[in-house]
Amino acid sequence: MSELPASASSHRIRINWLNNLWPWLCAASVALSLLMLGALLTLLVVRGLGHFWPANLEEVTLNSGETFAGQTVREVALPQQDGDERLYFTGNQDIDGARWRWVAIEEIAERSHPVDLVRLERTPWGDFIGRLAAIEQADQRWEGEAAWRHLTTLLALPINQRPDSQLLLSTANGQTLRLPLTNVLSAQAPNAMAWWQKTHAWGEGVWRFLSEGPRAANTGGGVWPAIFGTVLMVILMSVMVTPFGVLAAIYLNEIAHQGRLTRFVRIGVRNLAGVPSIVYGVFGLGVFVYGIGGSIDEWFFSDTLPSPTFGTGGLLWASLTLALLTLPVVIVATEEGLARIPEAQREGAVALGATRLEMLTRIVLPMAAPAMLTGVILAIARAAGEVAPLMLVGVAKLAPQMPVDGEFPYLHLERKFMHLGYHLFDTAFHGEDVQAAIPLVYATALLLVLIVLVLNLTAIFLRHYLRRQRGSEC
Repeated sequence: MSELPASASSHRIRINWLNNLWPWLCAASVALSLLMLGALLTLLVVRGLGHFWPANLEEVTLNSGETFAGQTVREVALPQQDGDERLYFTGNQDIDGARWRWVAIEEIAERSHPVDLVRLERTPWGDFIGRLAAIEQADQRWEGEAAWRHLTTLLALPINQRPDSQLLLSTANGQTLRLPLTNVLSAQAPNAMAWWQKTHAWGEGVWRFLSEGPRAANTGGGVWPAIFGTVLMVILMSVMVTPFGVLAAIYLNEIAHQGRLTRFVRIGVRNLAGVPSIVYGVFGLGVFVYGIGGSIDEWFFSDTLPSPTFGTGGLLWASLTLALLTLPVVIVATEEGLARIPEAQREGAVALGATRLEMLTRIVLPMAAPAMLTGVILAIARAAGEVAPLMLVGVAKLAPQMPVDGEFPYLHLERKFMHLGYHLFDTAFHGEDVQAAIPLVYATALLLVLIVLVLNLTAIFLRHYLRRQRGSEC
């Protein structure tokens, strides 16, 4: 009998210890989650947005007497050798045969940053790094500083208004090159730029990334077609999934008899949310593209066969596939909101003479609007980042035509489109130059994360607004 109080005291101490430890574990989990999220965003911001900052150019002289110019990218330690190696972006692929160069640190004799080094973005062959010797235009010739000032003036003009000019360029090792002005997209002399000039150039680079189309096998240019295609597809998907998801949730929670069959259907809907997305892509390819799309071609576009119109991947089938993929999310979120509405609200409306339809449309649905909105925004956030099903039902590496243009019917649902998620995948794994694609991968990933973040913040603010307006507890 004397051992019982000691055992009870020990048990009480253990419970108190666990109760005191539990809040710390929860706080540590939240802190770790925020730390990982902050680390992810920091990595994307530094590696993505840092790509557009005009980095200084170096002129490097090796112990062998060879000279080249380029931008320092990174240094790596060699575990099996003495010393480190430095990676330079040297450009000039048409002259040197490569745009990247690894150099052992011990082989470098001298490094300098001449102010006359320039970096030209051109087509084809990518960037040129060297010096601008002169500009020839008709019977006129500009050299030195006058040539640089005249070049910046010409590049400020619209492309169709630029005169026929020739640029005389020289590399760091003395090789010369003649380049038409029509091949030059932009020019910078980063070593001679002040910080405010670099900030302005950085802003222009970010704007071009957001407003221009891709080029050089997606390793250059911008992502505007991918942004437009992503937003348009998500809007169409939302228009398709919202009514079906809300109506299905209303039927399951408000109309259907709550028996074994309804519970089975509810379990099936929740399980559909865990099906791999590529399975939905296969379903969309077989049913929407080949089944429905092929039938539409036979009925209405037989004169264009065997070239398919709707019987191939396009914006419509991609939107329908993602609507099917996100349908369980909308149903579950809406049904949870409907289940939280007190039964007294329904009974009070019916007791006051409202019909069942009036009770649903004027009492239940307005109170469940925050939950419905949450489900739709969660569906949008998921659809914005999906890639696997889109690869089968309509996304393209490069879409020559936008889904929206000035030709009737203005919205072309049968056309292929670009998507940020697929653009990210294609740039990372199928680009011609992996090193050049890495910064664009980070920048595209940052843009995709920001879009999803904006959608989630929009859901929070709208839900809070609706709660205040309706006084709902959902």
